[in-house]
Amino acid sequence: MTITKLALISALLCSVSIFASAAETTTPQDEILLKNGSRVIGAVTASRDGVVTIDTSFAGTLTIKIEEIQSMQTKGSLVMQMADGQIVENKPVTIEGEQVTIAPNSADALDYALADVLLVNPEPWELGEGYKASGNVSFAMVMQRGNTESDEMDYRLESIWRSLRDRYTVRLDGEFDETSGIKTADKWKVVGKYDYFLDGPWYVGVNASAEQNEFADLNLRYFVGPYAGRKFYDQPVFSLEGELGLSYVNEDFNIAEDQDYPGANWSIRMASNYLGGDTNLYLNHDAIWNLDTTSDIILNTAFGLSFPLLGSLEAAAEILYEYDSGAVKGIEKMDETYNFRIGYTW
Repeated sequence: MTITKLALISALLCSVSIFASAAETTTPQDEILLKNGSRVIGAVTASRDGVVTIDTSFAGTLTIKIEEIQSMQTKGSLVMQMADGQIVENKPVTIEGEQVTIAPNSADALDYALADVLLVNPEPWELGEGYKASGNVSFAMVMQRGNTESDEMDYRLESIWRSLRDRYTVRLDGEFDETSGIKTADKWKVVGKYDYFLDGPWYVGVNASAEQNEFADLNLRYFVGPYAGRKFYDQPVFSLEGELGLSYVNEDFNIAEDQDYPGANWSIRMASNYLGGDTNLYLNHDAIWNLDTTSDIILNTAFGLSFPLLGSLEAAAEILYEYDSGAVKGIEKMDETYNFRIGYTW
């Protein structure tokens, strides 16, 4: 190859490189000016729960609280969902103080109060398109060898499908223990729920549950019934929802007398990311109250802290309290368990 051809190819490659570099530098960038004077350049990807997410070339993905923002200008096109349900698509946005301007410097410019913006770039299910699937599966295992040989395994699965209008939930919990080859615990519980959301914070639903506990003389307990629920708070820093309903309960024991009765059931779910770092402090409580024998009540409470490990792996330290005032003779009414679980979330 001649020197002239080499020079020509080098010049061509250099021109392509310069053009690509120029194109990259002229790519429209969004800009956020913070109240402390800092300026963040990147691409705004979302806004929800009072936090704006922006992808930057120098620090990866950043999350910024809206109250820390003095102004924001987007060059690209965003999809915005307003508090009244209106959807504004594919228009640049400018924020100055407490005012949002959509498509600034155009005849179609629209002004809104910042408080009227519900979501930026919402997920498809938040626009009424299909369901969002989430859940987790986890295990807590203990193996002891030496003077005593024991194996303990707790397992848990939760899967949730959520749309704007309804929600499906499936939960499975179980425990299996052996000591010196002899089974010492064998129990499981499965719960299925359907929720239908009304206007506002209220929803109605129906749930069904079945459980077995061989060493508590419980061959099978199942219940089914409707309930009403309410979301009292729904923010990452604190969420709270409760449910109250009626149910038909049937209990089949191996030794004790079988029974069925009308029951009242309730459920409480609390969670908070107050500790930061993608941690989740939570309290889950469920109860069944025998309306025929009002001294008979079942209370299950879980209190724990979950935190991310790597990618979608998660760990949780948890305390479980299971109380059954109607436990058969010889069985403790209160069962207390301490767990450290590791699992996968999606």
